[in-house]
Amino acid sequence: MASVTISNIRKSYGGLEVLHGIDLSVANGEFVVLLGPSGCGKSTLLRMVAGLEAINSGQISIGNVVVNDLHPKDRNIAMVFQNYALYAHLSVFDNMAFSMQLRKLPKDEIRRKVEWAASILNLTPYLDRQPRQLSGGQRQRVAMGRAIVRDPSVFLFDEPLSNLDAKLRVQMRTEIKELHHKLSTTIIYVTHDQIEAMTMADTIVVLRDGNIEQIGKPLEIYDRPANLFVAEFIGSPSMNFLSGEVGAEAGRPVVRANGVTLPLPLDAKVTAGQIVKYGIRPEHLRPGAGSEGIPAKVSVVEPTGPEIHIYADIGGQEVCSITQDRLELSPDDPIRLVPALDKIRLFEPATGKVINGPDESRPRTLLRA
Repeated sequence: MASVTISNIRKSYGGLEVLHGIDLSVANGEFVVLLGPSGCGKSTLLRMVAGLEAINSGQISIGNVVVNDLHPKDRNIAMVFQNYALYAHLSVFDNMAFSMQLRKLPKDEIRRKVEWAASILNLTPYLDRQPRQLSGGQRQRVAMGRAIVRDPSVFLFDEPLSNLDAKLRVQMRTEIKELHHKLSTTIIYVTHDQIEAMTMADTIVVLRDGNIEQIGKPLEIYDRPANLFVAEFIGSPSMNFLSGEVGAEAGRPVVRANGVTLPLPLDAKVTAGQIVKYGIRPEHLRPGAGSEGIPAKVSVVEPTGPEIHIYADIGGQEVCSITQDRLELSPDDPIRLVPALDKIRLFEPATGKVINGPDESRPRTLLRA
């Protein structure tokens, strides 16, 4: 195991800079997920750690060793790619043993390591098979086993589950998490799938356009997004956003959005007349009883089994409410929706910055009705 330290890393292709001074520390034994949309620079950053991409400026250290100029084979890392890249003519055993055979390790040591990795990955019954005789999930486990036998300081995963179907992805997420628990090794994992990130990571690093937007534990990022991009990217269905202007009603702050009044907590850090994006997650916007809540009109109802997704119109803006109640609703039905006041997030529309988040330092301005 080893820590990884990335200091002010920049990467350019010609005149186009794709990573803009990335700083990141990965602790010994930590499972860190680099998350972001296509083109954000996450795979490029991972390949720089692996030594597969040159560094324009900055420094990468694995353990206490600066690896900027080290060949990939000298970095004591193992990488698992999106494509399994298995040798089709070799057995599972020989695919896993290949790197050790190249280093001419003793045969008994090779067998011991392969059998140990196979037992961890439930591959023991398949050691004599060839890749074409395996399922997609089994092939990915072979690729992981090939990495494990090297006993690396750091595992690097580059979207390893993208080629699997939905059921296999769920299974492999669990298996990779169990593997981390068994080996207690350092893992840096790249994905664009926020469900993978939320379910697997100790720490999530959200990237956009070559910059880090937020670093934190999965639920911290979900509950307290640092900006509009993170709030929208994390969560499925994503956070609801309603545009409006801050005002006051009965001595407390509210947001007025196209003739609809949206409540705010008493300690909201806002000023009268301020234009904001009012954010609330679907599970924190519950259907109300009687006259309770914000008036809305149902657009679409989606029963998923464990819960119902209600899409509704509030003052001309669409929102989603998630409930476990078995409500009988149809399009155009009136409904009232109640936001959980302690879960509301406000954002500045122009900059996307959170207004009432943990980094907000502006003093609270009292409003007058």
